[in-house]
Amino acid sequence: MGILQDLREVVKNLKHRKASAKYCPRCGSARLKLSSGFDFWLTPSKYVCLDCGYRGPIAMEKDEASVKKEEGLE
Repeated sequence: MGILQDLREVVKNLKHRKASAKYCPRCGSARLKLSSGFDFWLTPSKYVCLDCGYRGPIAMEKDEASVKKEEGLE
């Protein structure tokens, strides 16, 4: 039963977490946008980096604690 309770807790946390900032996997820029309005609805999401031109389905995410730590706010 312990494994099922752990899995339930993980799913519960994922369901209620806030959207985190997304960053380009190539250059680390936060200037990402979705490639089209149909992303997340009809097709898998594809991101476009406005700085380096990256196009692809992968975007990095950072939680709020690590972003504050990097900015020196903690």
